[in-house]
Amino acid sequence: MTRLRDALVGLRVVMAVAVALGLGSILILATGADPVKAYAALVHEALFDYWGLSNTIVKTSPILLASLAVMVPLRAGVYNIGGEGQIYMGGLFGTLAALHLPALPSMIAISVALMCAMLGGALWAAIAGLLKAWRGINEVIVTLLMNYIAIHVVSFAVSGPMIASGAPYPYSDEIPEQYRLPLLMPQTDAHIGIIFGVVAAGVIAFIFARTATGLSLDIVGRSPRAARYAGLNVKTHIVASMASGGMLAGLAGGIEVLGLKYRLFHLFSPGYGFDGVVAAFIANANPAFAPLSALFLGALKSGASVMQRAAGVEGTVVDAIVGLVVILVAASLAWKGDLLGGVIERFKLKAMSAEHANSTERKS
Repeated sequence: MTRLRDALVGLRVVMAVAVALGLGSILILATGADPVKAYAALVHEALFDYWGLSNTIVKTSPILLASLAVMVPLRAGVYNIGGEGQIYMGGLFGTLAALHLPALPSMIAISVALMCAMLGGALWAAIAGLLKAWRGINEVIVTLLMNYIAIHVVSFAVSGPMIASGAPYPYSDEIPEQYRLPLLMPQTDAHIGIIFGVVAAGVIAFIFARTATGLSLDIVGRSPRAARYAGLNVKTHIVASMASGGMLAGLAGGIEVLGLKYRLFHLFSPGYGFDGVVAAFIANANPAFAPLSALFLGALKSGASVMQRAAGVEGTVVDAIVGLVVILVAASLAWKGDLLGGVIERFKLKAMSAEHANSTERKS
């Protein structure tokens, strides 16, 4: 029973996603489309078509980094819902660096621009960390509201001081070609940004599992009182974890500009910071699973258009499926092993009762 319970607890997120996709099939049927055809078209386009796979990679990269930006502060018991704003600030700082750097070798210039992007995201997130640590202000509210401040800051920048000469739309000058990220797949938009995300996920997973830093973050997140008793500075851990999360989201913003957009646009992120929260939920806040959860969301977003073309499924249905994933995954995470054990125990008792009754009938 214990093994079965542990297996169910370990697979609860997978089961929640499967149930969400099943409910999504009902929604697809309600629109008059074939769910099998729709899902087959999505999987083929998002993962097995060269151009579709490149589009999936492009969308997975910022979602992956944004999910890690949620996981690092969460380890210290802090909720970072401000990934979107941190992406915008990272894009702003990275663009400013790339447009004003002197003539440098390509790799050095790209590195400097991305470090500036990370700095922008870290500084923006640190504000919420400081308010949480020293004033006790709820970080969920602060980070959520700061998203909109950051979006409007970028909007002001590209509409005024950074606007390109003669631009018909709010955007900056173009990033010099030598300062752009190299492509991962030739003749596509897929760039090496995904490598940054996968490497970051591996490094963070190692830090969480094998280092004193990961242990101290875990202690602070589980019990700040015990952490203080152990001599840990809880306030420093809160600010540092939040800044580290902002650094990762800022990197996502810098990569989005230097690897895909090549300009800073008004509303250049279509909500990747919020998608990162969803990906973090799906991965159960485990950085080792973050690449898979980000790939899942990236594939859904990449294949949404082909589902509409191939099977006549509205794009809003895909958004609804993502919403179902969020709700059911959140519910599954609240489903504790003790509850599962009780359900399994009841089924076991019923089976034993039925077997006893059958045995009694045979004897009589």
